[in-house]
Amino acid sequence: MTIQVFGHKSPDTDSTGSPIVWAWYLNEVKGEQAEAVLLGEPNTEAAFMLDRWDLPKPRIINEVTESAPVVIVDTNNPAELPDNINQADIRAIIDHHKLVGGLETKGPIDITVRPLACTATILVDLMGEDAAKMPDWAKGAALTCILSDTLEFRSPTTTPHDRKVAESLAAELGLDISSYAAEMFAAKSDVSSFSDAELIRMDSKEYEVDGTKFRVSVLETTAPGVVLDRKASLAETMIEVSKEDGVDQVLLFVVDILNEEATLLVPNDVVKSVAQKSFGVTVEGDSVVLPGIMSRKKQIIPNLKV
Repeated sequence: MTIQVFGHKSPDTDSTGSPIVWAWYLNEVKGEQAEAVLLGEPNTEAAFMLDRWDLPKPRIINEVTESAPVVIVDTNNPAELPDNINQADIRAIIDHHKLVGGLETKGPIDITVRPLACTATILVDLMGEDAAKMPDWAKGAALTCILSDTLEFRSPTTTPHDRKVAESLAAELGLDISSYAAEMFAAKSDVSSFSDAELIRMDSKEYEVDGTKFRVSVLETTAPGVVLDRKASLAETMIEVSKEDGVDQVLLFVVDILNEEATLLVPNDVVKSVAQKSFGVTVEGDSVVLPGIMSRKKQIIPNLKV
């Protein structure tokens, strides 16, 4: 059977590009049959990557067939995967997030979880010398993933190794990193066609902190004013999204890539309390600026208090 390779729901650039890169490796180097698939529509930056490197959008699936072989990348969290994921034959997990638990496998598997900023960096490492065989489109996809997850090396999750791999890929492609990243971030920042609910769920993950369920959403942009101009309607929609998704609160962080800060929308007293306890700030009004906050994985989630 064909191995399906996929990342998390609400696929960002890494969860779109890394399945494509790894499926190429399994097909062309390992001689296995593999297909990259998505668990939802890719975000605008991921769509830019597909267009820039002339890649067809992988087909979207909602569930996996029982005993179907799969490789999971960029997550190990069952909440971010198909509801019936434990019915699949999970062959491997390649990730850069903390272990959450809850996945069950039908036998021993290959698991690679490394403290790097991006899954694509790990994929290049795992390929070893075979990484040189990647066609330009695969190198371009991997580079885009790394620059996205590191916010062009601004994110505190960035490691020297992520940077080294990205710079090597860019050199092989003859690309200027700053110019290319600017194109990526411009695409990421174009959210005019998205509804408030789509914005909230675009780059969003569910976490539970001391019994409180949160949907923690992050919008990374070079034009934060475009999003913040919609604060009032976003605040109303956050209530609807929390009810529909079965969470207690939605936390929406608008990350200003260039100024390296985040603005947290504060729609109610609960979020106000969370902001003050988690980040040591005084909240006045319907939002609060958090200087230096760029990473959900490293700076937001670990600090959440209720």
